[in-house]
Parts: sequence; C-alpha cells; structure tokens
Amino acid sequence: MLFARTPTLDIAYEAGGLEGGIPVILLHGFPDDARAYDGCVAPLVEHGCRVLVPYLRGYGQTRFLHASTPRSGQQAALGADLRDFMDALGIEKAVLGGYDWGGRAACVVSALWPERAIGLVSINGYNIQNIAQSGRPAEAEQEYRHWYQWYFNTERGRAGLAANRHEICRLLWKLWSPNWNFSDTKYAATGVSFDNPDFVDVVIQSYRHRHRNAPGDPALEAIEQLLAAQPHIGVPTIVLHGEADGVGPAEQSEGAFKHFAGRYERRVIPVAGHFLPHEAPEAVVTAVRDLLG
Repeated sequence: MLFARTPTLDIAYEAGGLEGGIPVILLHGFPDDARAYDGCVAPLVEHGCRVLVPYLRGYGQTRFLHASTPRSGQQAALGADLRDFMDALGIEKAVLGGYDWGGRAACVVSALWPERAIGLVSINGYNIQNIAQSGRPAEAEQEYRHWYQWYFNTERGRAGLAANRHEICRLLWKLWSPNWNFSDTKYAATGVSFDNPDFVDVVIQSYRHRHRNAPGDPALEAIEQLLAAQPHIGVPTIVLHGEADGVGPAEQSEGAFKHFAGRYERRVIPVAGHFLPHEAPEAVVTAVRDLLG
C-alpha cells in the first residue's frame, strides 16, 4: 500500500508498472474499492502504463488529515481529490477512468481541468450531477432502483448503514450486477474497505447533498458552481455501459454524447452490470489502449 498526502487527505493507493510509464488512474465507485481493477492492472502495465488505483475518501486506508474537515462525498470533493492526488504525485496528465463515484471524479477533472487528462474512460456516461434538477421525479422504475438513496436521506438510513453496511453493500452488488456470480471471498476482499471510520458519514453526505438535503463543504462551493453549468468535456472519451446495469440501465447513456465536445465513442458491454471493471476488465483495458492509440 502506498500513500499520497494532499491538503485534505492521506490517500491510499496501489500502483503497477514503471515510474516512467504513461500514467493511468482508475477510480472505483460505491460500494467498492481498488479491487475493482485487479483484472486491468497487469494488461495495462504490459502496454507500458503506470497504473494507479486510489481508494476514495471514506474507503480503505484513506484518511482525512484534520478532524475539522467536513466528511463530504459531494462531486466537487471527489474531483478535487483526484486533482490533488495527481499534484501530490507530480503527475501532469493521465488517462482517467472510473465508474459511479470514481467516474464522477474523472469527469469533473476532465471537464474543469482538461489539461490534466490525456483521455477519459467514463463508465455509465456523463457522471457530473445536475443537482439543480434533482427534485424532478424520474419514472417509477428508476425511482425504485434508487431506493437506497431515499433510505440514506433518512436518519433511519444512516443508522442502518452504520449497523448493516455489509448486508446493504452486498445486496447492492447483487441488484446492480445480476449476472455477476461473485464469491464470499471476493466480497470480503473489498468489504473490508467499508469499515473505514469515515465511510458512513461520507456516503450519507454524498446521497443527501446530491438531492439538496445536506450542505456542501464551503471550501468546495466554487467548484460546485462550475459543475452546476453542466460543463462539456472536450478530452477524447470512450463511454462504457454494462448492458445489465441494475441501477442505471444502458439506455440512460444513449444521449450522453451531447455533453462531450471532442472525440467520443460509446460501447455497451454485453452481460456486464454496474460493477463493470470487475465483470469485464478487458473492456476497460481495451478502452484505455484505444485512447492511447
């Protein structure tokens, strides 16, 4: 385990490949950790890449430096953390890839600081939240898929996540990737990351902030204002979407192209669900290689 110290965090990360390799940063989502990319690292190292897989705030061994820092999981925090991670390691620019929360971080950096991105692998489409529209109801089936978000917006949900985090997270794995027959050992290897002391606070704030039910970190408000404009992403992008995604069906990314101003391609991956890097690592590897030409 390696660590990168930023102004806010001591970020735990794993790395593969030579220091001089092309930097590739792969970011996990909720509820997951660096194990998501175990099938991606070796093939990318063989391609000449230096692969870095950080643990997001609230996961694994990543820790806040100061007790006074808000335990925020808002999108501005995730994007700032990725930018600061790159700064801490002296990485000028990298291929950025991620899904769910990690895809959001990669999209934020690609949109606001495009000079830091060689290219973007964005799983599930355009991952920047439109918080201003969060009060607009979706169709009934999508509201049903987001039950966990409504749960986390209650104090009962906070208590439930604290008491039953592994039961809840394992259930989400099953619901969101219905074709993925993961083992107890596989879940346990990742589930240990959810015992991070900040996990509950960061998760709860994330799902409340996006629905305007919790304040953001004042230090991040300027970034949130930029994201409110739904900025276009101009860096070369390949969007991946699992055909069997149980929380965000593949058709939801069909219109994602309107948010991208540069080279853009969308690929729907058969059989795979929401936890696509676990299920189809070759799709992630191929996308990174294709962006690198």
